[in-house]
Amino acid sequence: MDCVFCAIAAGEVAAHRVFEDATAVAFLDARPLFPGHVLVVPRLHAETLTDLPAAEVGPLFGRVRRITGAVERAMGAAGSFVAANNRVSQSVPHFHVHVVPRDRKDGLRGFFWPRTRYASDEEAAAVAARVRAALED
Repeated sequence: MDCVFCAIAAGEVAAHRVFEDATAVAFLDARPLFPGHVLVVPRLHAETLTDLPAAEVGPLFGRVRRITGAVERAMGAAGSFVAANNRVSQSVPHFHVHVVPRDRKDGLRGFFWPRTRYASDEEAAAVAARVRAALED
């Protein structure tokens, strides 16, 4: 299998991780909508939410819930957008949940969002550190 998210989960591909345990790995999106945009992926390879075994859904979303709070606190956000695509618009065929910090009038409209990049690896590392620290709160 050639899955970049499985490779990240296995530590074979570098990513700015903010959380990992036996259930899930969370890391900064390489093309974030805003700084602090995190992807939460199950360690178990499943292409879509419906492919994920039912027994894994609750534990995964427990991690999504925790990471969502951490992203909001770390980024000083008023709220967040939590979403997942199933097949359509799914850039990597491994189920993943986007956790995006949001503020009122942040410029996001509908589902046509401009993607950006971190200015440097150092900026991405600093954002990842902020989210990791917030997870410890």
